[in-house]
Amino acid sequence: MPPAEAAVPSPTPPEPPAPLVAVAEPSPVVVAPNPFAAGAELEPLPAPADDLWVRIRRGYAMPDLDDALVAKWEQWYASRPDYVARMLDRSRRYLYYIVVEVEERRMPLEIALLPMVESAFNPNAMSVSRASGIWQFMPSTGTHYGLRQNFWFDSRRDVIAATESALGYLLKLYADFGDWQLALAAYNWGEGNVARAIAKNQTIGRPTHYASLKMPDETRNYLPKLQALKNIIRDPEKYGLELGDIPDAPYFAVVKTTRRIDMKIAATLAEMSIEEFQYLNPQHNRPVIAGANEYTILLPIDKAELFAAKLHLSDQPLVSWQAYRLRNGETLPQVAAKFGMSVDALRAVNGIGARSKVPIGHALLVPLQGPTEAAADTLSNAVFTTVPQGRTFYYRVNRGDTLAGIAARYAVSGQDLRRWNGLSQEGVKVGQTLRITSDLAPNVGKAKRATGTEVSTASAKAKPKTGKPAARAGNGSATAKAGVAAGG
Repeated sequence: MPPAEAAVPSPTPPEPPAPLVAVAEPSPVVVAPNPFAAGAELEPLPAPADDLWVRIRRGYAMPDLDDALVAKWEQWYASRPDYVARMLDRSRRYLYYIVVEVEERRMPLEIALLPMVESAFNPNAMSVSRASGIWQFMPSTGTHYGLRQNFWFDSRRDVIAATESALGYLLKLYADFGDWQLALAAYNWGEGNVARAIAKNQTIGRPTHYASLKMPDETRNYLPKLQALKNIIRDPEKYGLELGDIPDAPYFAVVKTTRRIDMKIAATLAEMSIEEFQYLNPQHNRPVIAGANEYTILLPIDKAELFAAKLHLSDQPLVSWQAYRLRNGETLPQVAAKFGMSVDALRAVNGIGARSKVPIGHALLVPLQGPTEAAADTLSNAVFTTVPQGRTFYYRVNRGDTLAGIAARYAVSGQDLRRWNGLSQEGVKVGQTLRITSDLAPNVGKAKRATGTEVSTASAKAKPKTGKPAARAGNGSATAKAGVAAGG
């Protein structure tokens, strides 16, 4: 065949738009807004996948426990099929992602079941010790492992961020002890406590494996709970339970955007209920997603691309909340009436305790009739200092007080005090009023200062090695109860 004649070059057609969702483990990522041609077709949904439970069973790698405590917890779960069903239903949103992350780190897949013990997979679970999220991080420990907590969001409830921090911490514990059972005991009880128990056994010539150590009842029951769940997932029919199918495929996709947006508007764009949206994005403390340069939003994989498209095409304001500064002589009831909301709702939205007093000039989050660009601007210019956990109160600085001393008195960090009060330096002035959120009431803080107890508490939280032990001691059973109470 003779060579073809050179054709006259024609204009190069534009490149077809890249798909908005690239399905990849551990989860697909959508960057929104994302330029693409109008009318781009949505990617077809992935083909049906195998059952995730099969994958988990194949990944079991820890030695089995077989004792009376395991039997006790098998019976406990088997006698509560409704509780187990709710826990498993919640887990279907997050479990695939966690399994992939655990496998990538070459960890036993039993670790993926640990949130069942910690929180019953309830992302909003809060223990009596203020441990939060599916992995139940304490505030100080979360901060140490990079989980930010501020007015706008609490990353301990962020499924992706908290999972990364929890698995990183567990790997550290395994490196410390060289044994997964001891590592899990340390996650619950604290590595310092486990190390001391091992040293004590070594001194008296006793074995140092998990079963031989003397430990609190809570920690003694921690691994048997996990073993019971492991056994139930291995053979649910034996216990009269049904697991339900969980596909071995991503449940959610990750959407990244720089735009502030109301939670309700985001849910509407994704064609989801606000409840389901919050299950995937539980880290946000307020009714508007704000407070950062970029926001990560999790959405069901079949809704993410449509959401990104709508967000890109939308030229309407997306924020219907604004910053409002309390004026001289103005009360919270007056502000609530001005903006058509109840006092309780105003306090709840801003994380203000029922007995807390709000100083003049304090920034409050209040609603508008509808979304406006000006509202979003006010959120950028205001400094919000309330945090959602603990009791909020105000402390007047006395002669001889230091920022570090006040922080120690109420078992918070100096960084928290600076953030809550907009302080740029370590120094405080006599007569200055500081906003504090703590589980310690003001009179309790003073009593602890007299005995010096608060200093040891604060220093324990500040040290990487002892932050988790101090935080998690006595926490395991409380977190399980929190999971039940909050939706278990």
